[in-house]
Amino acid sequence: MLLDFDRLGWPLRTALIAIGLATGLFLLTPIVFIGALSFGSSQWLVFPPPGWTLQWYEELFADSGWAVAAFNSFKVAAIVTVLSVGLGFMTALALVRGSFAGRAALRAFFLTPMVLPVVVLAVALYAVFLRIGLTGSLLGFVIGHLLVALPFSIITLGNALEGFDFALEDAALVCGASRLQTRLRVTLPAIRSGLFSAAVFSFLASWDEVVLSIFMATPGMETLPVRIWSSLRQDLSPVIAAVSTLLIGFTLVLMLLSVVLRKGKQDGLR
Repeated sequence: MLLDFDRLGWPLRTALIAIGLATGLFLLTPIVFIGALSFGSSQWLVFPPPGWTLQWYEELFADSGWAVAAFNSFKVAAIVTVLSVGLGFMTALALVRGSFAGRAALRAFFLTPMVLPVVVLAVALYAVFLRIGLTGSLLGFVIGHLLVALPFSIITLGNALEGFDFALEDAALVCGASRLQTRLRVTLPAIRSGLFSAAVFSFLASWDEVVLSIFMATPGMETLPVRIWSSLRQDLSPVIAAVSTLLIGFTLVLMLLSVVLRKGKQDGLR
């Protein structure tokens, strides 16, 4: 049962607002600290910083290893995003519109990577990839990250398709459009916000994945999270804080784009 916030007494409203603000502050404080540490003049992660400098960002951009790791992460994430959205759309379409036996069990199977501990999945993939020679390869990274990203795509696109009026497809077919034309010109434009959200979640799931990447990484192929992890084990240079700050900013930009696109669609429907 949902509570009407406006009908609650002012003490309860004040308490709920205070709890919300305290929770938000608790979640945001570490992010603010990381951003401040990235500009601190100390060579250690000391807060509050004794002074302010851009030295750590200069070191970050001067080290080509960070750029290579970032490019590897972007390359893997871009491929995974395309595959995840494409496979996720076809899978979600079958799960939403299909009426075959075992549909619920199949849906649960596709969502298994979300509930299975990542380390278990990583060990299993490592054992298989080691036998077939995919460890440290681009294909191995893509397959591993795709297993993690695909459930997000299926859920997002499944929700988008459930809110789509399939009578529009029937109308397009009656007007002479082929099944492929209907999918491309009617279905996909109607769920474009869901497609974008699925792409964002898939990209971020691959971009931030560290456990699978640690098991599959080699000196010749490592992603940005793996390099951050390796740097944390070796030293606590503020360069890591600089990298983290840039990653936080990049993630915020993607999430804001998703919100803006969704809001634009809602305004267009009014």
